[in-house]
Amino acid sequence: MNASALKPVLTRAADAETVSDPSSVMTLLADCGTDGSSLTSYRSSFAKGAVGAPAHFHTRASELFFVIGGSLQVLVDDEVKVLNEGDFLLVPPHTPHAFAAAPGAEADVLFVFTPGMPRFDYLRLLNRVMRGEASPQEIKESSERFDNHYVDSPVWRAALEAAQ
Repeated sequence: MNASALKPVLTRAADAETVSDPSSVMTLLADCGTDGSSLTSYRSSFAKGAVGAPAHFHTRASELFFVIGGSLQVLVDDEVKVLNEGDFLLVPPHTPHAFAAAPGAEADVLFVFTPGMPRFDYLRLLNRVMRGEASPQEIKESSERFDNHYVDSPVWRAALEAAQ
């Protein structure tokens, strides 16, 4: 996207689209390429015990995590960390990562992808899968389109099992 095509993007809380399931609410803020933004951003609020995303990596974007409240458990490469309120994490491309609410905690997190790419349709697809309205196979088939490449992580599986 060239700089002359960029414009300010304002998303009012009252107007933001939300997608939710029993364990989380995602508030869609800016979607690169669809609203004039050069990045993609959304906010997720996770209930206690909520699993966010399995181990995956992106090839074209860095993913930023900023914990607004609560605690988020994250996998970065083969290390599990807990991010607390005010903590910031930047995961570069090709780095396996995963996230969930930390054991016994809720989490409120701002996510930013840069450079941005349209991702809101991916978040909507995830929501439809969580509600049983779409097949998990659709997520697998969309990996190139949305730059989400899932990987197996025994470290992350062990962390999730320990949290139960």
